Amino acid sequence: MSDTRSTVVAFGWIIIAYCAALAVAVLAIKASSLSTLCSVLLADIMATLTVFLFSFRFRNSSFYDAYWSVAPPIILGYWGWVHADAFSQRLLAVSMLVLVWSVRLTGNWSSGWGGLQDADWRYVRLKAQLGRFYWPVSLLGVHLMPTLIVFAGCLPLYVVTESAAGWQVWDSAGLLIGVAAIWLEARADLELKSFQLARHSRAELLTTGVWAWCRHPNYLGEIGFWVALACFALGTGSTALWSLIGAAAMIVLFVGVSIPMIEKKLDAGKPGYAEYRAHTPMLLPLGRWTANRG
Repeated sequence: MSDTRSTVVAFGWIIIAYCAALAVAVLAIKASSLSTLCSVLLADIMATLTVFLFSFRFRNSSFYDAYWSVAPPIILGYWGWVHADAFSQRLLAVSMLVLVWSVRLTGNWSSGWGGLQDADWRYVRLKAQLGRFYWPVSLLGVHLMPTLIVFAGCLPLYVVTESAAGWQVWDSAGLLIGVAAIWLEARADLELKSFQLARHSRAELLTTGVWAWCRHPNYLGEIGFWVALACFALGTGSTALWSLIGAAAMIVLFVGVSIPMIEKKLDAGKPGYAEYRAHTPMLLPLGRWTANRG
C-alpha cells in the first residue's frame, strides 16, 4: 500500500510540474510580441526551465523525461489553432501520428518509472562523475538541449499547419514511414520489457525479434518518426529547408551521442555484446535483409 501511495504521489508531482510548465508557456506566449514561431520557442524554453526547477527541487532530472513526448502534440495543437484556416488531409494525418506516438511513448516511460527516487541511469552516472557541477550540466545538457532538438524536430509541424496544399507523394512516404516507425519502436519496447521480466541475469542479452534486425530498433523507430515529419513538410512544397534540420539533428543525437553511450554500457555489462555487435547492424538492417533474400 505504501509503495502504491508513493507512486501516486510521485506522478502527482509530475502532473503538477507539467501543469505549471504549461501555465508558464501560455503566459510567455501572451506576453510575447515575437512571431508565432519564435513565441512558441520562447514558451518552450520557459516551460523547460519550470520543469527544471522541479527536477532540482526533488534532485531527480527524470522529471524532464516525459517532456520529449508531451511537448510536440501541444506545440502542434497551438500552431494548428493559429492556422485554423489551413486545415488539410496532411494535417489530419500528421496529427494522428503525433498523438499516437506521444501517448505510446509517454505511456512506455510512465510504466517504467519507479518514482521520485528513480532516475535515468545516464543521469546517475553523470552526477557521480560531475559532483557539484551536475546541475548546471543537467540544465544545459539534460533539459535545454533536448528541448531545442525536439523544437527543431517540430518545425515541419509549423510548415504543415500553415499550408493547405493537396496531398503529395512525400505525404504518402511520410505516412508510411511514420506508421512503420511507431510500430517498430512499440514492438522493440514490448520485446525489451518482456525480456527483462523473463531473464535470469542482467548479463543476458536480447538478440531475438526486431532486436535481431538491428542493435537499436527502438532508436531506429524514433529517428524514423522525426524523418516522417520532415517528409510531410516536403509534401507542402515549402522551400523552407530550415524545417528539415530537426530530422538531421535527431540522427546526429542518436548516432553520435545516445547510441555510443549505451553501447559503452552494454560492452561493460554484457559478455556477449561484442559478438552481437559484430554480426548485427547498428541501425539499418539492409545487409541482413539482403543476405536473407539471397
